[in-house]
Amino acid sequence: MPALTPTSFTARITWLGHVPDRTASLRAVSVDHVDATLDGFPGEAHGGPTRASCVRVASQYPEGTTIRNVRQLSVLSAEELAMTAQEMGLDAIDPAWVGASMVIEGIPEFSKVPPSSRLMAPSGAGIAIDMENRPCIFPGKEIEQEAAGFGRLYKPAAKNRRGVTAWVEFGGRLAVGDVLTLHVPDQNVWSHLDAARAG
Repeated sequence: MPALTPTSFTARITWLGHVPDRTASLRAVSVDHVDATLDGFPGEAHGGPTRASCVRVASQYPEGTTIRNVRQLSVLSAEELAMTAQEMGLDAIDPAWVGASMVIEGIPEFSKVPPSSRLMAPSGAGIAIDMENRPCIFPGKEIEQEAAGFGRLYKPAAKNRRGVTAWVEFGGRLAVGDVLTLHVPDQNVWSHLDAARAG
């Protein structure tokens, strides 16, 4: 039995992009397709085989430590992005404002899919999911430039709806309109998880 099991859940890519210069802005640039490599998406500032550790792994490494990059991509759900916009009182949130690499539609509660799940593309490209992404203040800054007074509303509205971080496990072409298949780990939830978190 394979350790990763194909599911009946599929998702259509509705948006693709990359962040060209993270030091300047989180804002992404939209594209129709990408030829993904093991370094991520071409032109993506978050790409590469390694990265400097950040606050999200502060319990494991001093900030700035060189670690494996499993945060090459930011993958969001179109449905969750729409719910975030609605809660904020906006008609819509442009994926570019939140630094998206890819937006998909069709998988319910996408931000909660199990870590190590895969999104498999028709080209054979495989996107491996790291874990749920947590909202931060930086998308709010981009939103504030477009809709004054709304930026501060982003972080609470995006809780549990920020999508996932991910990395390219096998390269290939991804295009807007492609249908991806979700594969999930064939593994039960660890029964000691709550106790471990409490400890």
